[in-house]
Parts: sequence; structure tokens; C-alpha cells
Amino acid sequence: MATGPLRALVAGGHDVALVVSRPDRRRGRGGALLPSPVKATAVELGLPVSDRVDDVIDVGAELGVVVAFGRLIRPHVLAAVPMVNMHFSLLPRWRGAAPLERAILASDTVTGVCIMAVEEGLDTGAVYACDEVPIGLEDTLEELRATLAARGTELLLRLLKDGLPQPRPQEGEATYADKIEPHEHHLDWSRPAVELHRIVRLGQAWTTFRGARLKIPRACLVPAATDVPPPGVLDPDRLVVGAGEGGLELVEVQPEGRPVQPAAAWRNGARLRPGERLGE
Repeated sequence: MATGPLRALVAGGHDVALVVSRPDRRRGRGGALLPSPVKATAVELGLPVSDRVDDVIDVGAELGVVVAFGRLIRPHVLAAVPMVNMHFSLLPRWRGAAPLERAILASDTVTGVCIMAVEEGLDTGAVYACDEVPIGLEDTLEELRATLAARGTELLLRLLKDGLPQPRPQEGEATYADKIEPHEHHLDWSRPAVELHRIVRLGQAWTTFRGARLKIPRACLVPAATDVPPPGVLDPDRLVVGAGEGGLELVEVQPEGRPVQPAAAWRNGARLRPGERLGE
């Protein structure tokens, strides 16, 4: 369960019997065990927490709420506790692990959030209600996720207040949102700039510069009709990198081992030379 919906359920007076989140993980240079944000929030709110899904069977819960859980819930658990899932797509489009990422990469113009019944299958359950949200050409993954989390929380609370209606089966052709693999964040400058811009909007885009990795958290699309350098070549004055068609104007960059910074500040420190390439 995400932290926003969890806080909203508690604030709305709903009795949360148990929060299930992933086990603590080692992070940072010291390798300390750290809880997930959901577990940390649950502890802050004084709620019991477990990392075992089966523990929900014996807590006397009437309903389970699932948000970005990332694991299938087995039939014996669902038989004991019916559950609803807040899913960030307009089902049956983009079932699976990365619905928002795949919607952006596919250039979808609309997405949404659905409250659905949890079944053993992957996001196959009947739908109680959905709320549509347009996808702007500059919307980032982080921005869309925040919007959908807020809209989904409002929708969930309204359904719980009014009572869950009879769900309707999903209609239409199903598509699947496979997990984004690390190589999909790599910027291949031979590809059209419109495709690269979608990758940048996911938040983990990277290329290389002078043999080191360079992340590009934010960039603007430069139309193909504009005068741009050859693919991969960086214009140091305009901070425009050429692509297969069009180009990208760098707005923010993150050199390896350093924090995110304005591209202009990076240019000044790196002393860019005309004709230098990214991706080499």
C-alpha cells in the first residue's frame, strides 16, 4: 500500500488491522537495513506491520486494499479476505508492473486509475470504478503517479463511504505492462527525439559523456524542423543534442557521482568543446 492512501484511510476513520509491505532492505554505503516508506509510515501511525501476506488471514479484516504491491496474492488469502486494488491504468489496457511507464513510452494521450477486485490473475478482476486523467506531452512519470495516487485515493474513499457497487467485467483488448528493464532507460541518439523524450520523462534516462555515465532527468523536445546537430553531437551554446530526427535541449543533468544540476551549470564546469558527442 502506498503512503498516501494509507494516511487517507487512517485519517478517514477506517480501522487498519494490518499493513503488509516488503521486508527491510539494505541501502546506502553502510548497508543498514531500512524499512519501506509504507512500513515507516505505518510505524509512525502506530499500525501493526508484516512482510507476510498470509498474516492478513487471522486479523479479522473485512477488506484488503492493495496499492502497487508487486506480488500476486494467492487464492487461499483472497478466500479469507476479499481485496480491492488501486491500479494506475484504464483496464484492461496496461495490466502488470509498469502501466504508467508503458503508457508514456507508447505515447498514450490518456490514462487513469481503476479500483478493481483482486483475483489470482494479473490485474484481471472486475472493475468497481475508474477515473480518467489526460497525459500531457511534458508530464513526467513522477508527476503522473502523484496525480493518479491522489485521484485514486479520492475514488477509493468515496467507494468505501458509499459501499462497493457491483463490479463490471473488463472490456476490450488487454495489453500488458512488463517491468521496465535498465537498458530501456539508455538513450540511443540514432532514434527520433520524440522517442528519447518519452524515455527522459520516465526519470532514469542516461547516456555517456567522456566515458562516464550522464543521467538526464529533464530535457525539452526540439522539433525536427529546427536546425540541430548530427545524432549525439552536443551544441554547447544551445545545449541541444542531435537525434535521428530533431533533438533534445538539456535542462537538467546528473554526472556520475554528483547531484542533479542545471545543464547550464554543468556546461560551465565541464568546459564543453564544439563537436563533442554524447553516447561515446
